[in-house]
Order: sequence, then structure tokens, then C-alpha cells
Amino acid sequence: MATNRTFTMLKPDAVGAGNTGAIIKRIEEAGFKIIALKKTQLSAALAGQFYAIHKERSFYNELCAYMSSGTIVPMILEKDNAVEDFRNLIGATDPKKAAPGTIRADFAKSIEANAIHGSDSDENAANEGNFFFSAFEQF
Repeated sequence: MATNRTFTMLKPDAVGAGNTGAIIKRIEEAGFKIIALKKTQLSAALAGQFYAIHKERSFYNELCAYMSSGTIVPMILEKDNAVEDFRNLIGATDPKKAAPGTIRADFAKSIEANAIHGSDSDENAANEGNFFFSAFEQF
């Protein structure tokens, strides 16, 4: 059963390019309520913990280096059918394959610097949100 919360994170390329406000506006205009939000920077070790699921993949070290290279903006969002609706809003991982009008089509630089993360399941959304936010911060 689909839950009404998902997790997202604006990546260093989007924040560094000054697109934070424009992307958050798109998220809110799509009907998502922001439950939790912060601006932070991951250490390489924390990026490694967050992306541990990819540890055996060839891109893991580059991903951790990239995600710890600058400021990020993690958020927990709420809306009916949140995970699926958010994945549709952000578009395909490769911005060249993302549908026009999606966040990645409009803001991503490349498949590696693709502007935004979106959870791919209800379980991952909960785990990822709990990685960045305590229960006290999730109101």
C-alpha cells in the first residue's frame, strides 16, 4: 500500500547553481507539503552510509565524493501516493531521457549531476528520511 510520505534531496549541483528555491517551488506547486527540510553537507563517510546499498557498484566511490562535494537540501514530503507522484515529477535519472517539464529535464546537468534524489519505494523513503531527520523533526 502506498504511503503519503517520500524523501528527496537536492544535490550539490542544484544547490550550487542556485536552483534551490525554484525546485522547492515546483515541489510545492505539485501539491507536496514539506514536512521536514534542512540545508547541510555530508562528509564522505556519511555519504557512504547513505548510499551503502550501492557499495558494490562501480560508481559508489564517485557518488560518495560527489554527494559530499557541496551543500545538499534533504526534505521529507507529504502527499497522497507520494513516492510514485514524486518520481514522476522529478523525471528519469538521465536528464536526456527525462520528460519535458520534469525537474531533472529542467535543472539537471548530467546523469551523474542530476539535481535531485527521490526515494524509489515507501520503505526506502522512510529509511532515507530517518537518516537525515529525527522523529522530533518530522512533524
